[in-house]
Amino acid sequence: MLKWRYMSKDYIQNVAPEDYKKRGVYTPAKKIDMGNFYQIYVSGVQAPKDENHKVVTNDIEEQTKLVFEDIKKILEQAGATLDDVIKAVIYVTDMNEFDKVSEIRGEYFKKSMPVSTLVEVNRMTRTGAKIEIEVTAIVAK
Repeated sequence: MLKWRYMSKDYIQNVAPEDYKKRGVYTPAKKIDMGNFYQIYVSGVQAPKDENHKVVTNDIEEQTKLVFEDIKKILEQAGATLDDVIKAVIYVTDMNEFDKVSEIRGEYFKKSMPVSTLVEVNRMTRTGAKIEIEVTAIVAK
């Protein structure tokens, strides 16, 4: 029988690689102690930006790979891998790019095959960003 207890800050850890650049008051990920496992929530990740807050490339395929590499780094910091991802939410600014994004997504999620949502949005917070991905992972203790 599962015994519920109130979640305190002791059960929740902020996860942020030292070199991770963020804008605003948030953490790149939260790692939550759920007893026998950790649940990890990774904030939406966009392609890296330059000093003018513009993404470093306009190419959707390059942006997608850069986003997945950042997610991979965040998950590693939390003690997880892309193979531990159970859910992915992907936002794109142009649904016509779906096939390109889907192919790259498939390369990174070969083993985990997470449940997914992909939606088109009007724009992103970073100038030139065409994709944002957030994931949830579960890893055993």
